[in-house]
Amino acid sequence: MNEALKQLDAILAQGAAAAPRFPANSRYHATPIATLVLPDGRMIAHLRRRFVPPPERFATLREHAVVQGDRLDRLAAQHLGDPEIYYRLCDANGAIRPDELVETTGRRLRVTLPEGVPGAGDG
Repeated sequence: MNEALKQLDAILAQGAAAAPRFPANSRYHATPIATLVLPDGRMIAHLRRRFVPPPERFATLREHAVVQGDRLDRLAAQHLGDPEIYYRLCDANGAIRPDELVETTGRRLRVTLPEGVPGAGDG
């Protein structure tokens, strides 16, 4: 059995409503798995749709002014301590296309706490 099938079997073993075992820093960490049962009885596991949270669900820690050469992974490492959570910058700034956040020099990006964590300025 190849590695992809082993991973799929592991996901299916978790159950249809279980959250997949993505790392805690993954945007898909809490995304549940659904299963589709085909007419022939085969089951296909898939991630449910991840809805991007509204920017107001994030408490601002600071802002970053984009400079030439900025990259989201580097900004996430610098401001959030982990380059793999660059998606938090995207979510907090309402970006549909991640690269749009660093295309314009001088753009101010919100660096925020994780979704739903209240900040000192929240009321």
